[in-house]
Amino acid sequence: MSQLFSPFAIGPVTLANRIVVAPMCQYSADDGSMNDWHLQHLMSLAMSGAAMVVVEATAVERHGRITHGCVGLYSDSNELALGRVLAAARGVALPGTKFCIQIGHAGRKASSERPWEGGGPLKDNADPWPTVAASAIPFDEGWHTPRELTGQDKMRIGCAFVDAARRAVRLGFDAIELHMAHGYLLHNVMSPVSNKRTDAFGGSRENRFAWPLSIAEAVRKAVPDSVAVGARITGQDWTDDGLQVADAVALAAELKAAGLDFVCVSSGGIHPKIRVSVKPGYQVPFAEAVKQGSGIATRAVGMIGTAKQAEEIVASGAADMVALARGMLDDPRWGWHAAEELGADIPFPPQYARVARKAWPGAALARPR
Repeated sequence: MSQLFSPFAIGPVTLANRIVVAPMCQYSADDGSMNDWHLQHLMSLAMSGAAMVVVEATAVERHGRITHGCVGLYSDSNELALGRVLAAARGVALPGTKFCIQIGHAGRKASSERPWEGGGPLKDNADPWPTVAASAIPFDEGWHTPRELTGQDKMRIGCAFVDAARRAVRLGFDAIELHMAHGYLLHNVMSPVSNKRTDAFGGSRENRFAWPLSIAEAVRKAVPDSVAVGARITGQDWTDDGLQVADAVALAAELKAAGLDFVCVSSGGIHPKIRVSVKPGYQVPFAEAVKQGSGIATRAVGMIGTAKQAEEIVASGAADMVALARGMLDDPRWGWHAAEELGADIPFPPQYARVARKAWPGAALARPR
C-alpha cells in the first residue's frame, strides 16, 4: 500500500493523502483582490489529486504585499474576491479536498517589482511604498531602506494577522498557514542576519522569536478549534551567521506548544547574495530533523518532482507530507498520475473518468515518464 496515498490528520483536519499543493505567488491580483486568473489557477489545482491546496502568500495589510500584484486579505473587497474564487475551486475539487491559506507580511522585501518586471525594488515612478523590518537594513544594495519596527507597528501588524485569519475562517478555509520563512517579516525578525536590534526584540534567540510566536498564539486563539493552524518556517539561512537547523527544531517545538498543528519546512531567502545548493529534495533533511526533534506534523517542500521520490520521503518517515509547486504547474494532474504509478485509487471527476489508465490503456503512451 502506498504511504503517499494514506490518510493523515493535521490537528482537526484529516487529509485523504499526503500530497499538498504548495502556495505559489501569481503576482496577478488587483489591489490585493483575486481575479479570473486566480479562478482558473485554483480551479485547476483543486482537481490535481492533492489532499490540500494552499492559496498563495496573502498579505495581511496593503503595505505587506510583495508586489502590486500580490493577493491580500485586508479589505472587504479582498475577502469578496477570494470568496468567489474559493467557492468555484470547491465546486470542482475532488471529494475531500481541503483548502488552506498562507498569510504573511513581506517586510523589507515588500514594494518590489513582479519577477517578470525585474524583481527589484519599485522605482520612484512605480508607486512604491514604505517598508518595515526588524532593523533598518535594506534587503540588498539599491533596495529601499526599511523603517525599524516600532511597538506600534508590532501591535498593528499582529492585529492584521488576526483579522486576516478571521476573514479566512469566514470564507471557510480548512487551515491557515503563517508565513515565517523566505526572508519576509516574521523570518526577518527571527534571523540574526537581519535582526541587529539591541532591545528586547533582538540579541538572543528567545528575544528574536518572541514577537512571531506571539502572533502564532494570537491567531491560534482567534480561530475555531475546527480550523488547523500551521506555519512555513526556515530550515536554515544557508550562512554560518544565520538560523540553523537547531533553530528550526526549537521554533517548531514552540509553535507546537502554542497549539499549532503543522509546519512546512523551507529555507533561504534572507539575503539575495547567499547561494543555495539546489537539487531534488534538498530541503528534506531539514524537515526530517524538525519532525524528529519537535514531534509536530511536518511537511517537506522543495524540488520534489516524481511520485517515487514523494513516496520515499513519506514512507521513510522523513516527513509526514510533501508539498509540490513547480511539479503541479507543469502537470496539474500530478496526483492522478502518481496514484496510477503507485497503484493507489483516487476519485476522478466523472467527466474525466475516461482518462484513467484502467479505462484507457493508451494513457501510458500519452504520458511518457
